[in-house]
Amino acid sequence: MSHAPRLSNVQCLSPSGLHRMAYAEWGDPENPRVLMCVHGLTRCGRDFDVLAQTFASDYRVVCPDVVGRGQSSWLANPAGYVVPQYVADMVTLIARLGVASVDWFGTSMGGLIGMGLAGLPDTPIRNMLLNDVGPHIDAGALTRIGQYVGIPKRFASIDEGADYLWSISSAFGPHTREEWRALSEPLFKADGGGYVLRYDPSIGTAFSGIPPQAIAAGEGMLWASLAAFSGRMLIVRGEQSDLLSRATLEQMLVHAQRARAVEIPGVGHAPTFVHADQIAIARRFFDGHDD
Repeated sequence: MSHAPRLSNVQCLSPSGLHRMAYAEWGDPENPRVLMCVHGLTRCGRDFDVLAQTFASDYRVVCPDVVGRGQSSWLANPAGYVVPQYVADMVTLIARLGVASVDWFGTSMGGLIGMGLAGLPDTPIRNMLLNDVGPHIDAGALTRIGQYVGIPKRFASIDEGADYLWSISSAFGPHTREEWRALSEPLFKADGGGYVLRYDPSIGTAFSGIPPQAIAAGEGMLWASLAAFSGRMLIVRGEQSDLLSRATLEQMLVHAQRARAVEIPGVGHAPTFVHADQIAIARRFFDGHDD
């Protein structure tokens, strides 16, 4: 089993020009069976290293850094940090991969992007796992995220940075220090004599600057997308999640055509899928053994 992915990037278009979207790729590059793994708001595609390695024998696993994060470009206009732009970028990436369909694993924001793409006519998404996210995001979670996203921070070491990330991410559930270090290290870059987080702080401006009517309109579009998707869907909820409520989950099961749900005990927002029990949930779903 390979322990290092192939790293590449694809050129994408936004209203303010061209940008690069980086991605990590695991498994046989000729395998027509593709699993796209898309991360949360301030994370990056390397979140999925453990999951990707376990799927690489059966899938070509592709883990993009959404624009503005990780190794990808930053947008000239921060107003472009919105789901429709991310969906357009994913369409460009799928075209680069040269496949007609993909399976989708989306954590938090990655799930919103998946819903946006899944609801389009002729969507390339076949099966979709939504990891702790739905069309409606609880207000408390928005407030919590708004308290840290885009706030400039500098750290003397990656270990210090990892400790900070744990302070805002402990709802991810229990992890060993080694596991947390592996999840944290790709999120930092050297800057002067220290380290900073590897994402555009303007994402915070875009996140907090969305007017309530735009949030409501976006939510309505995502509910419609959810209902339009005819593929298999698994909704995973962290039992203690403040972002995906049980009430929203129940609504999703009513709206979706072919959805079922799993709740992971002892975890909030969001399960990381680095542990064997969580990976087994994804494996059963994508292998089609849970119908």
